[in-house]
Amino acid sequence: MPVIEKLFARLQSYYDEMVAIRRYLHQHPELSFQEYKTAKYIADYYKKLGIPVRENVGGNGVVAKIVGKNEGKTVALRADFDALPIQDEKDVPYKSTVPGVMHACGHDGHTATLLVLAKVLHELRDEWEGTIVLIHQHAEEYAPGGAISMIEDGCLEGVEAIFGTHLWATEPTGTIQYRVGPIMAAADRFEIVIQGSGGHGAQPHKTKDAIVIASQLVLNLQQIVSRRVNPLQPAVVSIGSFVADNAFNVIADTAKLVGTVRTFDEKTRTDIEHEIERIVKGTCLAADCTYSYTYTRGYPPVVNHEEETNFLIKIAERVPEVTHIVEAEPHMGGEDFAYYLQHVKGTFFITGAKSEQTTNPFPHHHPKFDFDEKAMLIAAKTLGLAAIEYMKK
Repeated sequence: MPVIEKLFARLQSYYDEMVAIRRYLHQHPELSFQEYKTAKYIADYYKKLGIPVRENVGGNGVVAKIVGKNEGKTVALRADFDALPIQDEKDVPYKSTVPGVMHACGHDGHTATLLVLAKVLHELRDEWEGTIVLIHQHAEEYAPGGAISMIEDGCLEGVEAIFGTHLWATEPTGTIQYRVGPIMAAADRFEIVIQGSGGHGAQPHKTKDAIVIASQLVLNLQQIVSRRVNPLQPAVVSIGSFVADNAFNVIADTAKLVGTVRTFDEKTRTDIEHEIERIVKGTCLAADCTYSYTYTRGYPPVVNHEEETNFLIKIAERVPEVTHIVEAEPHMGGEDFAYYLQHVKGTFFITGAKSEQTTNPFPHHHPKFDFDEKAMLIAAKTLGLAAIEYMKK
């Protein structure tokens, strides 16, 4: 039996184990930069299989390596494993047991996929040539993320290409989405603190109301994308937090706005950073108040390489469960997989994980987020096939 047929068959036979791993991780989530038990779980899995593993890579990262029967190309596969500060509201047996923390983005599924795939690749190591590096990354959800520190700690040493995927609960299971060039956006954060002059709620004329000023600022910032950015360049400016906590009869002295900027183009990114401050400065000048402004650059855009993306398309055609292969629209979400692609060739693709029984799935980062676990098998087959075939190129 050819090695690819064996790969697919064994992955299928270990599907129940894949589901069990995912559900265990879902019940025991850990936040970014705090994933100590998860990292140990991953490392112990490799140790039991006899696969060489390196722990504490760039922090909580774990890197394993499987060598085939002969020397050849080196390919990396990556999965992330941190959770989010969200209360799990699902009514399922594998609901999170950690209050206020849950896997609301599928990273538990990514980890289970890569672990079981590694087990099969290890069993078949005498039937393929080259080296496969398995990168289990911590802290994808919270900038600066784990990718930078893992790269600095050598996780890409000798790697010639890298592949990664994201399970996507709002796209049908059986769908693979690809894109040459930018597929996910740069994700930045900004914070604005308005310093007014508070006072009694019955005497507003003696104050500089920080809430009114900040509210005006929220509206003014909406003009950036609609009137300051080239309409051919995608961009988002969103306020996610507005805090000015006071008693009902007190006019606020300060107000804090925290938001995000999403872009693909570097010039647009820089222009928005400066435009926000220009608007803040003008609004505060008109209101006779002061401000502080901090803009923090997060992950750069995820930019897929053409050759590796076209290669992935051909690979996906050979996976039996893949029913649709479509070009993805650019996603405005951020991903620190971007850093790997700045160092080596590769591609990041979307694996649909929406069940046929679900008409309106909950989106990523929602308290009731879940995904079709059969998508993990599709992801494993696609990644495994990509690794083996790329090493032949």
